[in-house]
Amino acid sequence: MKTVRLTMAQALVRYLIAQRTLIDGREAPLFAGVFAIFGHGNVTCLGEALEAVRDQLPTWRGQNEQSMALAGVAFAKAKRRRQIMVAASSIGPGAANMVTAAGVAHSNRLPILLLSGDTFANRVPDPVLQQVEHFGNPTITVNDAFRAVTRYWDRIVRPEQILSSLPQAVAAMLDPADCGPAFLGLAQDVQAEAYDYPAAFFAPRLHRVPRPRPDVEQLVEAAALIKKAKRPLLIAGGGVHYALATETLAAFAERHGMPVAETIAGRAALPHDHPNNVGPIGVIGSASANALAAETDLVLAVGTRLQDFSTGSWSAFANPDLRIVALNAARFDAVKHRAHAVVGDAGAGLEELSAALGGWKAPKPWADLGRKEYAGWNKLVGQLTAPSNADPPSYAQVVGAINRICGPTDLALTAAGGLPGELCKNWRAKTVGTFDCEFGFSCMGYEISGAWGAKMANPEREVIAFVGDGSYLMMNSDIYSSVLTGHKLIVVVCDNGGFAVINRLQIGKGGKPFNNLLADCKVENLVEVDFANHAESMGAIAERVESIADLERAFKRAKKADRTTVIVIKVSAYTWTPGDAWWDVGVPEVSQRAEVRAARAEQDQGRKKQRAGV
Repeated sequence: MKTVRLTMAQALVRYLIAQRTLIDGREAPLFAGVFAIFGHGNVTCLGEALEAVRDQLPTWRGQNEQSMALAGVAFAKAKRRRQIMVAASSIGPGAANMVTAAGVAHSNRLPILLLSGDTFANRVPDPVLQQVEHFGNPTITVNDAFRAVTRYWDRIVRPEQILSSLPQAVAAMLDPADCGPAFLGLAQDVQAEAYDYPAAFFAPRLHRVPRPRPDVEQLVEAAALIKKAKRPLLIAGGGVHYALATETLAAFAERHGMPVAETIAGRAALPHDHPNNVGPIGVIGSASANALAAETDLVLAVGTRLQDFSTGSWSAFANPDLRIVALNAARFDAVKHRAHAVVGDAGAGLEELSAALGGWKAPKPWADLGRKEYAGWNKLVGQLTAPSNADPPSYAQVVGAINRICGPTDLALTAAGGLPGELCKNWRAKTVGTFDCEFGFSCMGYEISGAWGAKMANPEREVIAFVGDGSYLMMNSDIYSSVLTGHKLIVVVCDNGGFAVINRLQIGKGGKPFNNLLADCKVENLVEVDFANHAESMGAIAERVESIADLERAFKRAKKADRTTVIVIKVSAYTWTPGDAWWDVGVPEVSQRAEVRAARAEQDQGRKKQRAGV
């Protein structure tokens, strides 16, 4: 057997380069690049290996381990899980910084390969710099924190272990059912150790994401349930995007006359003006989709786990005879909520389910009701997003202004705070796949970092990051990254003076405004941040605007600019788009505040509407 003598780090890198994938029918590297911050735990070995192949596997220097890994997650999302980034850190705090990003990838079912340095396998130098010691278990390091937020976890303490570990990590990241982040802890001494690796291990391999086809009996029963329905509603989730099934979804809805609501991850599975679209569903959804949810007797859930924001904590479905048919690549998700499970790829499943349904169509009065409700919703959105003399303007007006003049393929991206609701409701997707709201983990800080990764994935499109002042202050350094690397972004900073949407929830449940808006915090000097000057200091073009008209002019300038532009505008902290479903949160049973007691009574009433046994 022919062998090649390499260090473990060199062999790992060579293996990554050998993995190939298909993007739009063309062969491409499976691993598109590496985000890395070097430290003593990885610079001398992994860093040496990466430098030698910098023209084959580009390495991008991050500013923060969490943010660079978030960029990698967004890259994979933009590539619909067909291409993967690597994020590499040293040990200790650098590794721990990536745990949050791993949680984002895990909760959103997105792949990223995380590589962190680890303590010495031989333990001779212990305790090493940045090691967290566990007195009763010397095998535990900071890297064990990744166990809770990864699909595949391993610690490499012998150089030959990567022969079995790397293929398993790749398989987990490409599996439609188990897709998520993979983590390898790389012992510092083992990174440097040489081993005679089989040359065949580095042979190029072309990976194809499988499309598992559903069981025939599951399909037959699902078709029978759908044919009995008088008011069927299809709910499209993120799995529709990852299965590359948006065209199949549209064809299915058109053939069978079924209204389609979208989850947050499923937004822009259909264009806004598609005749079967009834809008986003749930807590930050539309009144139209929620109206249909209240009446539907059958939900066909495609590529969604139906989390509480989509279901109004399971209060959105008022029909006592509701049945759920769940088409999902993951058995774990398909069997939830007492659903009839159809385990399989969203695209293949819809094709075969359509064949089983034959010429069946949803009753016309039901489809007409969907169009009527959606028309009413769009009229309201038009009113709320129209320019006015409001000072400051609302989130809706900001979203509407950018949406009116953006290009058909421009990507709107956000993650946390009030913007997810305002964008989900008010962003009218001009084409499929033009919306990214990270709401599986709702990670503050994803907005700018994610935009950087999304721009890397699709450099030909404009990426518009909508970020609140709170998230901006939490993580903004990838403005600098985007300038350094030439990945131009448009960042719209909506400044409402703090964490306004949580203040809204706090007040709405009877609480006193406290520790959310800056004005309600314990501060000695209430200083306004000059976000524009801050962004300029990182090399971006930046400007402050006062009105919607100014915003539109600034956005047009940003479109023409040659590098990242940051536009800052103050927005109202108290004006929100309606249409929300009820949401279950903890409200105190006992309180001295009458407002809290009233909110608790309302919460108890809401819980009576929840679907039991889900």
